Amino acid sequence: MVNRDVVALDDPVGESLRGLHAHLARRLGRTATYLPGVATFAAVSADPDAAEWADLARLLGRGELADMFSRPATPPPDWEPVFVLEGRQMIWPDSGRPGHPHAETDTGVVELEADSVPEMLDLVARAQPGPFWPRTHELGTYLGIRDNGTLVAMAGERLRPPGWTEISAVCTAPEARGRGHAARLVSALVARIVSRNERPFLHVAEANTGAIALYERLGFEARKHVTFRGFRTP
Repeated sequence: MVNRDVVALDDPVGESLRGLHAHLARRLGRTATYLPGVATFAAVSADPDAAEWADLARLLGRGELADMFSRPATPPPDWEPVFVLEGRQMIWPDSGRPGHPHAETDTGVVELEADSVPEMLDLVARAQPGPFWPRTHELGTYLGIRDNGTLVAMAGERLRPPGWTEISAVCTAPEARGRGHAARLVSALVARIVSRNERPFLHVAEANTGAIALYERLGFEARKHVTFRGFRTP
C-alpha cells in the first residue's frame, strides 16, 4: 500500500533523494543534493549543526548554489543569500478523484524524450517557469504539445516523495498562451500519477495568481504556504 502521509511533503527534496531519486543523488554525511545538471536542490536534516552545513558546502563546492527549496533551516552567516520566493504548496484531494477522463488519450500531448532536451531548454528560456537544467528530464516523465512541429508547451514530473509526484515546469511559449495547453498537460500528468496509485502535488509562486486559479479549477487544493530560499556556499 502506497504511503500517502502528507508529512512527506514537509521535506519533499530530502524524501525524494532518500527514495526514488537516490540514483540521482550525491551524499556526504547527512546532507544530499542532486547530481550536477539534474537539479540544484539540497537537503539537510531538520536541525542541522555547523558540521552538517560544512558537509553540504564540501559536497557542493565553493561558491555554488544551494537551493534549499522550502527547508526552513538557516545556514551559517557566511553563506550568501541568493533568493527568497514566497509560494504555495498545492495537493490533489485524497478522495480517489481521477483526472480528466480523456486526459490520458489526448493525442495532442506527446511524451518528451532525451532528444527533445534542446527544445525543452529553449522553451524554458522563453517561458521562464523556474529552474530546469540539461538533465532535469531524468527526474520523471515530461509531456509536451507541438504546433507545426515546434514545442510550444510542456510540463513534467519532478520531486517524488513516497506516495506523491510533483508536477513542475508547466510552461507555454508566449505566442501560444491562452489556448488551454497548460490545463491539458497538467490533466494528462494527473491522470498518469493517479493511475499508479500516487497523489499529485505542486508548488506555485504566490504572486502567480493566474496559475493558482488554473490549478484550483483543475481540482488542486492549497496545503500550506512555503518560502523558497537559495544560498551560495562560502
